[in-house]
Amino acid sequence: MATAKELRELTVQDLERRAVELREQLFRDRMKLRTGTLDSPTQRNERRRDLARVLTLITQKQRAGAQKVSASSKEA
Repeated sequence: MATAKELRELTVQDLERRAVELREQLFRDRMKLRTGTLDSPTQRNERRRDLARVLTLITQKQRAGAQKVSASSKEA
């Protein structure tokens, strides 16, 4: 997975796409865990953390955008 610095450079749409991919991978990992075919449980943990990073960045970017809109409407 990309580093936090690389993730910060992505747009909100790219981050949302990445979040969907990670959720799908986690779903597949959950199925593999139940059937006993999961190769590496540590990869599942890494994906969970990556998803948390991506969701955090999405929230930060959305709040930053909302603050810019709010500040510009107050000036007008």
